[in-house]
Formats: sequence, C-alpha cells, structure tokens
Amino acid sequence: MPDPAIITNYPLATLVKKAAREAGFDLVGIAPVRDFAELEYFPEWIAAGHAGEMKYMESRDEAGRLKRASLRTAAPWARSVIVCALNYNTAQLYSTQSHDAGSGWISRYAWGGQDYHEAVLRRLRAIEGKIAERAGGTPALQLRSYVDTGPLVERIYAKYAGIGWIGKNTCVLNQQLGSWLFLGVILTSLELSPDLPAPDRCGSCTRCIDACPTNAFVAPYQLDASRCISYLTIEKRGEIPPEMREGIGRQVFGCDICQDVCPWNRKSPATELPEFQPREGMVNPALDWLAEMTEEEFRARLRGSPVRRAKCSGLRRNAVIAMGNSGERRFLTTLESLAHDKDPVVAESAGWAKSRLEHKHN
Repeated sequence: MPDPAIITNYPLATLVKKAAREAGFDLVGIAPVRDFAELEYFPEWIAAGHAGEMKYMESRDEAGRLKRASLRTAAPWARSVIVCALNYNTAQLYSTQSHDAGSGWISRYAWGGQDYHEAVLRRLRAIEGKIAERAGGTPALQLRSYVDTGPLVERIYAKYAGIGWIGKNTCVLNQQLGSWLFLGVILTSLELSPDLPAPDRCGSCTRCIDACPTNAFVAPYQLDASRCISYLTIEKRGEIPPEMREGIGRQVFGCDICQDVCPWNRKSPATELPEFQPREGMVNPALDWLAEMTEEEFRARLRGSPVRRAKCSGLRRNAVIAMGNSGERRFLTTLESLAHDKDPVVAESAGWAKSRLEHKHN
C-alpha cells in the first residue's frame, strides 16, 4: 500500500504531468468532466448525417443516448480526463508543395513504421502505472486509456485541458507545435486539479476553409465528414460519389491540405521519434504501384501501418481516381487494363479515370 504521506506531499496532478513527460509526450493537461457547450452540437452533427458511414460515432447506451455526447453518461465514474499529445510532424514537404503528377499523397500521420495507436497507448499505459503506484490505495480507483476509441470527443477535452484550441478546421492547434498532434486520453476516477482551457487564436483567418477542395466545411468549426477527403479515402467503402472525385486530387489516403495551409504550422518542429519517421514508399508513392498492388503485397508492405484501414480495395480505388486527376496521359494504358479488374469498385473507378484523362487530352 502506498505511503499516504507521499500522496499528500506529491500532488497527483503534478505526478501525472511528470509521468507524461517521462513517457515521451510533448504536451499534457487535465480537463474536468463536464457537459461542455461544444458537446451540445454533437447530436445535431450526427442527425445531419455528417458522420457519413462512420456508424461507430453513433454508439449509444441502453437508454439510446449518444455515448460521445456526454462522458457523464458514458463513464459516470470518471472525474477527470488526462489528455496527452505527441508531435508527429516530420521534415518532409507538405502536400501542397508536392507537384509530381505521377505520385499520390498519403497523409503525414500515416507515414510511420508503427501504428500511432500503439505508440500513444504504450505511453498512456506507462502513466497509468505511475498513477496506480502512487494512488493504488485510493478506494475504487479506475483508469481507462483510449486512442481514438473512447466514448468522448477528444479534441473538446484537449481544449479544456489546455493542450490547444479547436481550429476552424476542427483540428486541435497548439501555439508552439501547430496541429500535427496525436491525442491520447486517460479517464480516471480521481479528482485532479484541472488546467485552464486554451484560448482560440484563429482570429479572422479562413485559409483552411478556403483551401478545402471538396467544400467539407459547412461553417467555421463545423466539418461535414462525409465530404472530407480523409473520410472519402479512408472510411468510405465502395464507390466514391462521382461528384466528389475531382476534388480528391492525388490524395490516396487521408488529406493534409487544411493543416498544410494553416499559419500556425509554419514553424512546427519536426519530431525525432523513430516510430513516426516515414517508412520507405510512404511519401509520394507511385500511383501505378498502388493501383496495381496485390492483396499479398498490401499485407506485406503495409503491416502495422494505419494505411491498412482503407483496405487494399480502397487504396487501389483511391490511386485510380488520383491517376484520373493527374493529367498524365501515360496512365491511359494502365487504366484501360484496370477497367476490367476483378474488383468492381476498382474497375468502375478506372473507367471514370480513363474517360477523364481522354477528355483532357482530346
């Protein structure tokens, strides 16, 4: 049993922050559990269909209430939320600076050699261990760590933990690190001293909204995920609506455009963490390589990568659409072949891409 004097003389909030830094996190803060004003918008967002096919966002409790709309409902035992952040920015060019028409773009967060969920969760578990060591004698102590999977809207708690404000592109923005941040949270039954919320520093800037090729922002701070390139290239199964394909450009997995143009990312430092350094072929991958990738190669080359979420069919579909948007006449032969692919989604997309290139060059 821990020495009560240690707990008394070593405030747990201080311990948590020290443990987070020792675990390698760049930022850490503590938020109270409240029904914040921003959460009131979540049911409306779901009802408007802005979550698209992401049914997990609509998870409900036995009473039919949306779990993510209220942590008090989803985890009534929770008293505080520890929010941690890792910088994943690397020294490579931004997507808006890449002009090789024969290559695609994989979102910066997915370049690394290890899935970020594992990298963040491993560090959260280390913090859990330190808390349990110091406060293990606390009656009914509960700790739950999550990386994108918890019954809460992480970015809202990140704001109230002082990690950063929620930008007009709905990403969390930190004044020093920008928005290239992985978030991880620990729900705890401990009542910890909360931090002050981060003030909004977006001002009158609308660069992220103006730059979005698919007009996914219905208003500042409001994203229609069903129109977002990240959703379309990762979460959307089957055919992508034809009217959305041109706006996808050469993005084959995710999209960084609204972050690339953000002034707060101009001086974002690059991480030195090895697990976030790009693996071979992830930055500007050749479109024809992706479009003709086999299931076996997909499993072998992308083992442990977040890109696997798109599945082989989705990644090939995305590459084919990017070929149609590339303007590269040399892809016509490949697209002619892929228009007869055994995967009907790839075949249909290839037919569209081939027609788009033929129209451009006729």
